Amino acid sequence: MGDLDRLTSTRRGLLAGAAAGLSCAALPRVASAKAPMTNTQAPGFYRFKVGSFEATVVSDGPLHMGEPATGVFSDVSKEQMLKELNDNFLPTDDVMLEQNALVINTGERVVLFDTGVGTAKAFGPDSGRLIASLKAASLDPKDVDAIVLTHAHPDHCWGLMADDGSRNFPNAQIYMTQTDLDFWTDEGKLTHPQLKDFVAGTRKHLLPNRDRIVFVRDGQEFLPGIQAMAAPGHTVGHTVYVITSQGKTLCNAGDIAHHHTIVVENPRREFAYDTDGKQAVASRLRVFDMLASQRVVGVTYHFPWPGLGHIGKQGDGYRYFPTPLRTVL
Repeated sequence: MGDLDRLTSTRRGLLAGAAAGLSCAALPRVASAKAPMTNTQAPGFYRFKVGSFEATVVSDGPLHMGEPATGVFSDVSKEQMLKELNDNFLPTDDVMLEQNALVINTGERVVLFDTGVGTAKAFGPDSGRLIASLKAASLDPKDVDAIVLTHAHPDHCWGLMADDGSRNFPNAQIYMTQTDLDFWTDEGKLTHPQLKDFVAGTRKHLLPNRDRIVFVRDGQEFLPGIQAMAAPGHTVGHTVYVITSQGKTLCNAGDIAHHHTIVVENPRREFAYDTDGKQAVASRLRVFDMLASQRVVGVTYHFPWPGLGHIGKQGDGYRYFPTPLRTVL
């Protein structure tokens, strides 16, 4: 018998003896210490730094989009969607999109990007948590100086007004593109079968704030360290925002892509809710190329919580790399 065989045999004997000893020993009785289940998740915020700026992502809760279906993305059948979700270990019975709203505290201003869907429950019962998430993050809605809208879809601006007609952010100036304001508050679209509900709801949130709205232009640094970058297609005025402090850069990418695998890995797919699908693809490729080539981290509104990560080139497409979350700033 070699040395290795003798060592293995000895280890087996020791383990067998220990097991026998434990089985024969009288074990003390341990009292059962039951505790009630909390049935709650951790507060929906995550904080990090961008140069001297403090950044916080706050959740408005997930949107339940239901089962995969043909036509949600161009040239993608239900079967193909199911396969891609399954291949990425994602649920196939209900496609969920998160709502990751970014807050930037510059030291002089508190800037909130997008406001969530408010009390509307068209996409399930779990949305409408933005105000609670802000408060959990020790951010008072009254302290928000500026609200910056990537676009005027319900899940991005319907959190502006409370149901009683009061403003959820009473001291905030609102920044957005004129093209999106004009399109989504156009009274003539109230008879359009696909747009009328969106337009009616958006009018309730934007028109009472018309005197607070300041229009942004492509390339404009409209707040210190915050620059607008036009990315139309998903809506006529969809805009992403580049945030820079002390040489560090973050991109608030809005709805440049709605899914972190289905779209990122196949970026030429059009989305059923795009106003102009081909233009949306062109904007997506341009923004993705910037993020990948310059290695800029982004917050994407509908990606898995908290939506913070990099876009990297992968063949003819891209890949999403979530940023490891830190427990300290």
